[in-house]
Amino acid sequence: MITSTGNSQVRNLVQLKKKAKERRKQQLYIVEGSRMFAEAPADRIERIYVSESFVSGRDHREMLSGKEYEVLADSVFDYVSDTRTPQGILCLMRMRQYSPNEIFPVRVGGDIGRGPAVHETDRNGAPVVRGKGESGFWLVLENLQDPGNLGAMFRTGEGAGVAGVIMDAATADIYNPKTIRSTMGSIYRIPFLITEDLQETLRTMKTRGIRIFAAHLEGSLCYDEPDYTTDTAFLIGNEGNGLTPETAATADVNIRIPMGGQLESLNAAMAAGILMYEANRQRRRG
Repeated sequence: MITSTGNSQVRNLVQLKKKAKERRKQQLYIVEGSRMFAEAPADRIERIYVSESFVSGRDHREMLSGKEYEVLADSVFDYVSDTRTPQGILCLMRMRQYSPNEIFPVRVGGDIGRGPAVHETDRNGAPVVRGKGESGFWLVLENLQDPGNLGAMFRTGEGAGVAGVIMDAATADIYNPKTIRSTMGSIYRIPFLITEDLQETLRTMKTRGIRIFAAHLEGSLCYDEPDYTTDTAFLIGNEGNGLTPETAATADVNIRIPMGGQLESLNAAMAAGILMYEANRQRRRG
């Protein structure tokens, strides 16, 4: 059992908790809690840590049966935890890297959009073929800064059926502990891509038949007017400043969410949720 906060593993956990640079360097991130542990892909778990109190519970010992883990004294676990009331279990997870071909459709046979089948791979790298006539929708984020908003978009996106999330490099770190908690496990299941060149990525999406809609205060259409049943992407910008003019200009259509009272705009995660569920509604209806 580790009883000192000066232990090298403990110091490393604190570095991974606090520093995005260290997470990127080691290609590791931390998840906390029984649910996040239970849903974690086993092949991506690097190491398991539990508190002394946690491992003393019979149900918890059964949960850990057959797995290797490191026990931390309760005070040490509290020291490395990012929550006020730690559940007593955390994991080091290896980062999952997605390629553009895993995120976006690749049409075959000449047509795109709702044409021939789409060849993709699942999160384990196994081939997936999307049937003819099917399509997807994506969320594209520019300079989103709140980790809680980002995590909520992943969670809402999973519920709505999003095909993937694309983020520019200025967007909050997806592996921030607060973001991870906010995803409620969706981090394991939603494909995502962090791009250094958002404009180039958007151009690639267009060449693959994805129609791009920008959430914009000066949108020409109400959000529920366009057809989202073909391959669709929604652009969401910074919480305070919205999309940059350059990114907004790449959209095929600017859309708006009507506001009542004296409000000018909604919370970014709320706006994204409305758009994704409208796409979901149209697809279910169709």
